[in-house]
Amino acid sequence: QVQLVESGGGLVQAGGSLRLSCAASGRTFRKNNMGWFRQAPGKEREFVAGIRWSTGSTWYADSVKGRFTSSRDNAENAVYLQMNSLKPEDTAVYYCAADTLLRGSIWPRDDSEFDYWGQGTQVTVSS
Repeated sequence: QVQLVESGGGLVQAGGSLRLSCAASGRTFRKNNMGWFRQAPGKEREFVAGIRWSTGSTWYADSVKGRFTSSRDNAENAVYLQMNSLKPEDTAVYYCAADTLLRGSIWPRDDSEFDYWGQGTQVTVSS
């Protein structure tokens, strides 16, 4: 059974940093895309960042470009989201997701393109 488990969320002041982790288990994700999404209260879930496991290529939402960095560790079977210069508007539940079917776009950003999801981790940025 595929499992994605996020960790690393918490409370941080504006301007601070957090590093989210997503541990993947149950299968090999070497050929898949991984994504980070977030959902703030009363808002729809939105794309944050993506990473192609095989090459490490990344793509980002404009709102986080230059502040967030996604990476992966093959040995640990994990992906990470380094979040710097955090803003109150970054407050949300952050989700890790896996696109194992690869039937969508080359750089998937829509949550319908991802078929496995973690349980989410809360990130709260205070002003």
